Amino acid sequence: MIGVLSFIGFTALVAIISYYATRKTDENSSDGYFLGGRSLTGIVIAGSLLLTNLSTEQIVGLNGQAYKEGILVMAWETLAAIAMVVTAIFLLPRYLKGGIATIPTFLERRYNKTTKAITSGLFLSGYVVILLPIVLYSGALAINAMFNVPEMLGVSKTTALWISVFAIGITGAIYAIFGGLKAVAVSDTINAIGLLIGGLLIPYFGLREIGNGSITTGISTLMTNNPEKFNAIGSNSSTIPFATIFTGMMLVQLFYWGTNQAIIQRALGAKNLKEGQKGLLFASFIKILGPIIVVLPGIIAFHLFQGNLTNPDEAYPELVTRVLPLSLVGFFAAVLFGAILSSFNSALNSSVTLFGVDIYKAFINKEASELQTVKAGKRFGVLLALLSMFVAPIIAYVPDGLFSYLQEVNGCYSIPILTIIVVGYLTKRVPAKAANIAIILGAILYFISQFVLKPYIIDGGGTYPHFLHVMAILFVMNVAIMLIIGKLSPRKTDYEQKFTKEVDITPWKYAKLIGGIVILIVIATFIIFS
Repeated sequence: MIGVLSFIGFTALVAIISYYATRKTDENSSDGYFLGGRSLTGIVIAGSLLLTNLSTEQIVGLNGQAYKEGILVMAWETLAAIAMVVTAIFLLPRYLKGGIATIPTFLERRYNKTTKAITSGLFLSGYVVILLPIVLYSGALAINAMFNVPEMLGVSKTTALWISVFAIGITGAIYAIFGGLKAVAVSDTINAIGLLIGGLLIPYFGLREIGNGSITTGISTLMTNNPEKFNAIGSNSSTIPFATIFTGMMLVQLFYWGTNQAIIQRALGAKNLKEGQKGLLFASFIKILGPIIVVLPGIIAFHLFQGNLTNPDEAYPELVTRVLPLSLVGFFAAVLFGAILSSFNSALNSSVTLFGVDIYKAFINKEASELQTVKAGKRFGVLLALLSMFVAPIIAYVPDGLFSYLQEVNGCYSIPILTIIVVGYLTKRVPAKAANIAIILGAILYFISQFVLKPYIIDGGGTYPHFLHVMAILFVMNVAIMLIIGKLSPRKTDYEQKFTKEVDITPWKYAKLIGGIVILIVIATFIIFS
C-alpha cells in the first residue's frame, strides 16, 4: 500500500508542477503549442531529450539484450552521444535558421509539398504501428510486474495488460494533446531527475547483493565470473556485430537524434541556438553514462538469475523486484511511469504537430487559422492514441526481443528520410522528384529485404546480411540515385536557405570543444572494453 501511495503521490506532484509551469503559455498559437513558445532552455531541452529517449522499450528491452549478450549492446547508447554532437553542430543551426516547426517543413522548402506529405505519412505510420504501441506494451509489462497487477486486480495477465495499456495511454494523451510541448518538456525534466536517481539505484543495490554489501566486491565478482559479458566487440552472430558500428548503426543514430520529429522537436523549441546546442551536448555527456542504467542491470540479472529466465525482457522487472527495498518500489515505479509517459506523449505530441502543420494546414484546410490548426491536431491525436492502445497488446505475440524488433522495423522509414535530408542540405541542385523517388523506393526495398527476402533465405538454410548493413547499403544506393537524377535533371535554380530570424542563431562558443571531448570519451570507452 505504501508503494502504491508513493507512486500516486509522485505522479501527481509532476502533473501539478507541469501545470503551473505552463499555465501562462499561449497554447492557441502554433509556436506556443507545438514548440513551447520557442522558450526552452538548455537544461529543459537536455532533460526532455533524455527522458523522451529513455523509456521502458529501452530500459526493459536493452537490459534484456544485455542479459543475453552483455556489454556489447552499449553501442546503442554510446554512439548516440556522437550523433547528438553532429546534430548540435551541423543540423540544429540549419533548422533554427529556417525557423521550422517540423522536419517535413524543411523538406517542403527544399523539395516540394509531395515530399513533405510522403515524409509526414511515413513518420505517422511509423509512430502508430511501431513506436507508440511498443512504448505502451513495454510500459504495461514493467508496471504489471512491479505491482503484480494481475493479482492485485484479480484478473488474468492478458486483461491486466489491456488495463495498464489504456491507463498509460489515456494519461499520456492528456499531457501530449491538451498540454502541448512545454507541458511535455517540463514533466520530462522532473521525471529525468527521478529516473537518473532511480535508475542508478538498481545497479547500486544489485552490485551490493552480488558483493555481500560491497560495491567494489560486487563489480569484481561480476567481471571475474562473467568475462564474456564485458566484451564490447562481440561476435558476428551477435545482434550488434562490431562492423555494424561503421555502417548502419551511425545512420540509425543520426536519424534518431537529428531528424526524428519526436526527438528533435525539443531542440526546435529552443529560445536560441546557444541553448539548443547546450541542451544537446549536456544530454550527450549524460548519454555516455546510459549503459549504467540500461546495460549493467541486465548483466547483473544474468549473474543473479544464472541465465535461467526464459524471456530476457523480464530480466529488468525481475531484478527490480529482487534488489530494490520495498520502501523505494513506489517511487521507482512512479519514475518509470514518467519515463513511459514521456516516450508516449512525446511521440504523440509530435504526431499532432505533423498532422496539424504538415497535413491539415497544407492540404485539408489551407485557410485554417492557428487555433483551427491546433484543434485539428488535437482531434487527430485522440484518434492516434486510441489506435495505438488497441495495437499495443498485440506486441505480446512478437517472437523477437522488443528492442531489436523496434530497431529493425524502424528502418522502413528512418533511412529513406535521413537520405533525403542529408542530400537536401549538402546539395543545391538535386530536384524534388529525386527525393520523392528515393524515399518511396527506400521504404519499399527495405520492407522487401527484411520481411520478404530475409525470411525466405533463412528458412531455406541460407544466411542474410545484418539489418544494419542492409540499411547502409540502401542509404548509399539511395544517395547515388538522387545524385544521378540531380545530374541528369537538376533544379533550375540553386536552393538557398533563408534566415527567418525566429531565434538568435549565434552558436555556443564551447560547442565544438565539448563535442570533441564527448567523441574522445566514446572512443576511449570502446578501447577499454575491447
